[in-house]
Amino acid sequence: MSETKKQPVHDLRSAISLLQSLKGEFVSTDTEVDPHAELSGVYRYVGAGGTCERPTRKGPAMMFNKVKGFPDVRVVTGLMSTRERVGHLLDCAPEKLGFLLKDSVHHAVAPVVISEKPQCQDVVHYAEDPNFDLRTLLPAPTNTEEDAGPYFTMGMCYASDPETHESDITIHRLCIQSRDELSMWLTPGRHIDAFREKAEKAGQPLPISISIGVDPAIEIAACFEPPTTPLGFNELSIAGALRGKPVELAPCVSINEKAIAHAEIVIEGELLPNVRVREDQNTNTGKAMPEFPGYTGEAKAQLPVIKVKAVTHRKHPILQTTLGPSGEHVSMAGIPTEASILDMLERAMPGRVVNVNAHTSGGGKLLAVIQFRKSSPVDEGRQRQAALIAFAAFSELKHVILVDEDVDVFDTDDILWAMQTRFQGDVDIATIAGVRCHPLDPSQDPAYSASITQQGMTTKTIFDCTVPWHLKAHFERSKFKKVDVKRFLPDFE
Repeated sequence: MSETKKQPVHDLRSAISLLQSLKGEFVSTDTEVDPHAELSGVYRYVGAGGTCERPTRKGPAMMFNKVKGFPDVRVVTGLMSTRERVGHLLDCAPEKLGFLLKDSVHHAVAPVVISEKPQCQDVVHYAEDPNFDLRTLLPAPTNTEEDAGPYFTMGMCYASDPETHESDITIHRLCIQSRDELSMWLTPGRHIDAFREKAEKAGQPLPISISIGVDPAIEIAACFEPPTTPLGFNELSIAGALRGKPVELAPCVSINEKAIAHAEIVIEGELLPNVRVREDQNTNTGKAMPEFPGYTGEAKAQLPVIKVKAVTHRKHPILQTTLGPSGEHVSMAGIPTEASILDMLERAMPGRVVNVNAHTSGGGKLLAVIQFRKSSPVDEGRQRQAALIAFAAFSELKHVILVDEDVDVFDTDDILWAMQTRFQGDVDIATIAGVRCHPLDPSQDPAYSASITQQGMTTKTIFDCTVPWHLKAHFERSKFKKVDVKRFLPDFE
């Protein structure tokens, strides 16, 4: 975004300061807000975007300075709900973010453990204190009135393999179940779930820290998945590469694990072996919370439980949260997806893929638009091979739209223009039935299609909206004269 490589952001507060200095990127309110349904209801209108119920829009991040029942804690949301804002936070042109993250994987900088007392431990609350209660200590929002309960949605969950001691960081939905218990939904295949299974098999709890309110570089890095970051790859090292310096960790005060030293809030606990809880046991709504496809997920019948041992935080902490279907999910999940696809495609067919967009409508997971350059007759057909590689690179991808190099993959109108003028349904669709995808897609159900034999299976589809090589001369866009618009509008951007 800037001509220098200076990185002004190193934690949540510096990220907020940067956005406050930019026109239209940050707003705050001193009007008291109820964390139960109202806070998310407000932000849905202000700037959630994504797959949220309409009306919604792309808009600024928002700080709530007065939260009902929690006089000492502010809540911020939407820091990364637009691609442009992520560009500011990572000092990168928005269309180049996938490339930035791809390169950061290959130049990883391992985290370090500091010896001095970290800011995240300015204040310490131990769960053994009879007055301790998560429900009154932290204003975890309830996003809708149907939710299973209050959720922490931006917790950086950090745990280590009990055998190899390799560590991993990911984001999971955490529902407050009691004064000192959280339920945790672990999507199948996540590394921390593998750690939990090992500990549970040995009859041992798994120590876990949950850092809330950190440098956005960490939040995006935490969303990388295999095969880009295989088991044993610590995603904090990607954040280190993004910032050009190691992420600092600090030992926890109540468990044998580490937490992010600059976090606003840290919840320390243990994943208990062989203990499960019904997610909506306190509300009986049958619902969990709004998920990235835009629907409220079903409450899970049996989820692992985190027994909280302590909560530490900075003075006057800021709790960061996100709306599940908002554009923020697209940024955090989608840009690492783009990086993973770009990396595999560049290795497989150098110079052919111009860019990738993990599109907003798929929550950054279900739909990718691939911009492919055909340079010779032998490239015909390779665009579809690129789509197949993308499916392999990111198993939760459902649809791929292929477009030519003259189509802007970040402009939905341009993508749909290509579909209207460079696509014929009888020859330009390719399907792969009977494969796994993301479990939150509600159409992946045997009741929806006879081709689906189990919940969670899908038909992956390629929409080839590229011009056949032998017809390219007939599909040239109208060429307009290049002019200096600032001669006519000096303030034009």
